[in-house]
Amino acid sequence: MDRQTPPYLLTDIDHEAAPRWRRALPFSLFVLLPTLLAAIWLYGFAADQYESRAQFLVRSADGGTPSIGAGGLAQMIGLGAGSAAAGEVKAVAAYLTSHDAAAAADERLDLTAIFRRPEADLLSRLWDAAPSAEDLAEHYDDRVKVFVDPDTGIANLTVHTYRAADSKALADTLLALGEDRVNALNARAGERLLEAAQEQLALAEGELARVGAGIASYRRREQQVDPEASGAAQVELSAGLRAELAELRAQERAMAGALAEDSPQRVALRRRIAALAGEVAGAEAVLAGRQDSLSARVGDYEDLRLRQEFAAKRYELAAAAYEEARDQALRQNLFVVRVVEPNLPDEALYPKRATILLTIFAGLTLAYGIGWLLLAGVREHAA
Repeated sequence: MDRQTPPYLLTDIDHEAAPRWRRALPFSLFVLLPTLLAAIWLYGFAADQYESRAQFLVRSADGGTPSIGAGGLAQMIGLGAGSAAAGEVKAVAAYLTSHDAAAAADERLDLTAIFRRPEADLLSRLWDAAPSAEDLAEHYDDRVKVFVDPDTGIANLTVHTYRAADSKALADTLLALGEDRVNALNARAGERLLEAAQEQLALAEGELARVGAGIASYRRREQQVDPEASGAAQVELSAGLRAELAELRAQERAMAGALAEDSPQRVALRRRIAALAGEVAGAEAVLAGRQDSLSARVGDYEDLRLRQEFAAKRYELAAAAYEEARDQALRQNLFVVRVVEPNLPDEALYPKRATILLTIFAGLTLAYGIGWLLLAGVREHAA
């Protein structure tokens, strides 16, 4: 009895019997043909693009303090992120890749004309002669790249256009825009710092002026330049009167044993004692015996003087803080350091045609291989 041939053997026999061109047809259609079309486009139609490179960093006027550890050597030679303003260089990098930078560069260079050069190919050129801000920013973002090295704080700027002079001009313009942005950051930070210090200084000046006006008003009202000095003089006068009164009373007691009570000398002495006692009482009343006494006025004046001293101290501190704010604003001024100036490229390095073709061929070959394996598995299951 004849044995039937398994289906998978029939398939293999049919496959072996197929012509070679037929076996190679799927690979040619899915791998070789797209690669050939890509090669025709890249070498026949794709426009050359010139790359201009530049490097910059953002530093503060004080330069910072070098730190030991990762990047320490770079910081000591002035290239470290510790001495550079790392946050500011990232802010500048973000600005240079933003629509604001695209609009500013368009005002200076006419980016629309640069991106619509006759050399531009059909796929990469900017088609609209009057593009919207969004379209121009999108096209600009494809041509301008900024990468910040986290270890050194250096920003790497690359620009691609269809002409070498355009690439260099755009890179120079972007560095100038970055410097303008840093200047704006300086002005904004300095204004905020000085405004706060000026506000405190103005408050201190106002308080000092109000206390000074209160002292002047008090002196005019009391008709005394220095109530403290007047009080000291009044105390000295009262003390002198008390001493004189005590001496007269001692004399009167000494006469009591030698003269009669109604003798003219004793009567005259008692009258002097009574008059002097009245003067002493009046002097003490001026010092502390009445509501408007000198002690009360001196207390008010001392309160004003204490307030004046406090206001003067506050003004001194505010003035010192203002000067420190000015110095700090100068020390913290940021500036762009051009590590590498934009170059004028001699030859077009982009697009990298060979690299692109190899990538396309390798990717399509890998996809074809995976598809062939999947199809072979399906056939084997079906058999």
